[in-house]
Amino acid sequence: MEQKWSYLVEEYRAMLYRIAFSNMKNRADAEDAVQEAFLRYMKDEKPIQNKEHEKAWLIRTTIHICLDILKSGWYQRTVPWNESSAIAEKNIYLPYQVRDDETLEAVLQLPVHYRNPIYLFYYEDYSIHEIAVILNEKEGTIKTRLRRGREEVKKILTEGRP
Repeated sequence: MEQKWSYLVEEYRAMLYRIAFSNMKNRADAEDAVQEAFLRYMKDEKPIQNKEHEKAWLIRTTIHICLDILKSGWYQRTVPWNESSAIAEKNIYLPYQVRDDETLEAVLQLPVHYRNPIYLFYYEDYSIHEIAVILNEKEGTIKTRLRRGREEVKKILTEGRP
């Protein structure tokens, strides 16, 4: 059984961390969210149908955990240690990306309902159908959020505002 968990962690850890980091915007909270997702998977006794379902479940759970943390009262009243929120947001980057990636910085400024579809589509290479399944939304909703998210990214990049 331990081999199954080790395999699961090695298979999905990096991807889930990138997704959590794009939502949480700091390393510690992203790591906590990923760890919680794996713990929930291990506690869940329902059999997973196949590898794609397993992956979708983990992504969806990670995103929901991030959203729960972000809307918690405790999180909303905290300030990053040794830096203000404005400075923290300015210096956000994903560990595998180049720091000068203005487009990624613009994506990270988007509201979460645009950020997740944009991130999954452009940075994780998921199709619209796959994103709809993962986020439990209709394909039309995902297409609209992608279009509106692209428009918002364009505004941020050209005008410097969300």
